[in-house]
Amino acid sequence: MSSIPAHTLNDGTTIPAIGLGTWPMDDVRAEEAVSGALGLGYRLVDTAANYHNETGVGRGIARSGVPREEVVVTTKLPGRHHGYAETLASFEESRQRLGLEYVDLYLIHWPLPRLDKYVDSWKAMIKLREDGLARSIGVSNFTPRHIARLEDETGVLPAVNQIELHPLFPQEERRAFHADKGILTESWSPLGRGRLPLHEPAVVAIAEELGVTPAQVVLRWHIQLGVVPIPKSAAPERQRENLDVFGFRLDPAQVAAISGQVRRRLGGDPETHEEF
Repeated sequence: MSSIPAHTLNDGTTIPAIGLGTWPMDDVRAEEAVSGALGLGYRLVDTAANYHNETGVGRGIARSGVPREEVVVTTKLPGRHHGYAETLASFEESRQRLGLEYVDLYLIHWPLPRLDKYVDSWKAMIKLREDGLARSIGVSNFTPRHIARLEDETGVLPAVNQIELHPLFPQEERRAFHADKGILTESWSPLGRGRLPLHEPAVVAIAEELGVTPAQVVLRWHIQLGVVPIPKSAAPERQRENLDVFGFRLDPAQVAAISGQVRRRLGGDPETHEEF
């Protein structure tokens, strides 16, 4: 497999161009999956307090034998801990479960605008970054309106916004906003829930033409859009397949064909979804 390129974030840190998602693995499966994935060459691992597998992820990192400084570890603040003091306490709980001295990327999992506490949480995350406990800070499922408010009230933009993004929901406007602001886009459920996009005729035809799998086509599409996909897999053969997407390219017509599916959101709406 080709080496994994990296993106430089707006705070000067770097992040691999593809990562491993761990939802909805439990601790046992997460330990096995993370250890195995790091052995295959993954260097970005994504978890969250609400995945209830941070302990397993931390054990998998330790078990892998890969030097800590080579692994980018992401975790996320749950909605029940929004607020300044609550965020600091929640981060420490996550850090202890992971067994790490620092976290590479800490995200607000959902904005929960009804609670109206995400700015307070963001201020706490800025402190965590200043203290060196979180190398980079960002958000997940935030809209441009939410991000504009963070910038207006703190002067600090997220390094990353992790959002639902797949061929059925390519998020052109959101990606353009991020690019204008210097925010990296990450994709959760990059293959779609139930792997729905993999059965689209355009995806299947391109996979046959290139001699790769539909999943590899979709992940390559993400890479060429300049976003970071974090596909979840516990199976070593699937992990290997998902990582092996840097030895071929899609042409512009293929990228456009994959992007041209009927639009369909598969997850929650950030304006109304509540996650605690």
